[in-house]
Amino acid sequence: MARYTGSVCRLCRREGTKLFLKGDRCYSQKCAIGHRPTPPGQHGQARQRKMSEYGTQLREKQKVKRIYGVLEGQFRRCYGEAANMKGITGENLLSLLEIRLDNVVYRGGLASSRAQARQLVCHGHITVNGKKCDIASAHVAAGDVISVKATSKDNAHFKAAKEGSGRVIPKWLTADLENLTITVAALPVREDIDSSLQEHLIVELYSR
Repeated sequence: MARYTGSVCRLCRREGTKLFLKGDRCYSQKCAIGHRPTPPGQHGQARQRKMSEYGTQLREKQKVKRIYGVLEGQFRRCYGEAANMKGITGENLLSLLEIRLDNVVYRGGLASSRAQARQLVCHGHITVNGKKCDIASAHVAAGDVISVKATSKDNAHFKAAKEGSGRVIPKWLTADLENLTITVAALPVREDIDSSLQEHLIVELYSR
């Protein structure tokens, strides 16, 4: 199973914004963006040229890929699925990324980052409607109940999760952290997803 194994702080610096890839560290003074805001590499501090239209589109695609922790092949397949759905392709794309199981586990407060959520899912700690699901990219549906497996609830991580992370739970999810469950109240719409993302740039890139 392919996944990025390099420094995630470099990814934030490359995109020039916090992608919240390292959980609580991203909210602390140790965050790389705070004291090393320049792009990584020996030329990071050099004067940046004005970015081309293609460069702007590419950077937006890379940013969204890195936020959700998917690689190019996965992202392209997700885009193809979004393009074949009814509605606006860009909004469909973000919705499909939002309803990934690892993202729901993160959004619901059971993990401090999407990478950690992916690990919890792949290690078999998570169930969907009472059945174990270890596929991080699996899509959830409205009405699904995501829970921590009974034998995993004594895990120190989940005991800490019961105290809450302080993050705002999106309105399309209902989280019961005391019982370590998340209910998908409805499928997400564009207003429920990060407003800073410019999905139209990704559509323009793939339409070139």
